[in-house]
Amino acid sequence: MGQGRDVKTRPEPRVEVQEKGEVFFFYRPKVDKEAATGPDDVQRMYVVLRPAESGQRAVEEKQAPESGKEGKKRKKDKDQDQHQGGGAGGSSGEGGHGKHEVNIEERPLLRLIVMGRKSLPDPAAKKSRPYWGYVDLVTTDVHDIKDALKEEEYTTATRGKRRRPAARALGEGVYRILKHGGAGRRAHTHLVYKLELPSRGAGEPQEAMHVEPEASYLIQIKNPEQRQASGGGGFAGLQGKRRAAFPAHLQARFGGKRYAAADPPDLLNYEGCELLLISASDDVEEELGLELHTETETEAGEEEAADAGTDGGERAASCSDLVNMFGEVADVKPLLSGSWD
Repeated sequence: MGQGRDVKTRPEPRVEVQEKGEVFFFYRPKVDKEAATGPDDVQRMYVVLRPAESGQRAVEEKQAPESGKEGKKRKKDKDQDQHQGGGAGGSSGEGGHGKHEVNIEERPLLRLIVMGRKSLPDPAAKKSRPYWGYVDLVTTDVHDIKDALKEEEYTTATRGKRRRPAARALGEGVYRILKHGGAGRRAHTHLVYKLELPSRGAGEPQEAMHVEPEASYLIQIKNPEQRQASGGGGFAGLQGKRRAAFPAHLQARFGGKRYAAADPPDLLNYEGCELLLISASDDVEEELGLELHTETETEAGEEEAADAGTDGGERAASCSDLVNMFGEVADVKPLLSGSWD
């Protein structure tokens, strides 16, 4: 559907768009579950970011293609190794390292993020604990994301053959990473988004996992060189070599602190990058003075789009990038109907 557009609604809202693109939300039912009928049946929640524009830059910096899961898959494909089990969240391995430039106007760049608490924070909550997550996969090949989301059968020594269900699509929309602050306030970064699908607002699975029609979160990146007993969201975090190894100029952004803003967003282009999301608001314009508009919204505004009813939802579904890219491997019923499996 595209990256949408943003409009500043205040003379000087002190926000700087650092990155814009598409966001896709997925969940996966627990192993050997035929379906998920509630949050207790969910094994993982994934957020996929697909940047389309990075400030004034066409080029983003990412991990070297031979590092992390990305490199492991390239080597496996090259060697024609038929070994199973390289999907998202299933293997340990090393974090991303090195440096490689990608022109995101010419090639896709995709990040698969795992949320540790299997949901987003409630954006409307005034006092909410940070939610921990990590970048599980960074790639320029959409088939790598498909492999991470698809159904998989594998065998264990103790429990025999097991089935990991395919992921379910939960939401699709546009996002921005914003730098916010100034005038005596320390600059920080926000991840904000607005959904295009489900077109009728949040359904049961979306409400249960706090995927609201729009949201704003503070986003912070954890310093991989500082050890601590627990991640800010109640998790110990990734261990040892699974953590990202940033190039020196990106590592310097921490300045010895435990956390840094997602500035530049290139920090998210390294597998093993750990992050915190902190609830900020469920009304992006009221909080930041920035309106997000999706590709399918008409010039007349949201009211006219809502009045279009089923036809509007069908139009959105027909041009859905999520359905077109991942519909063959992920169940899209929760996305289109707003209901569980």
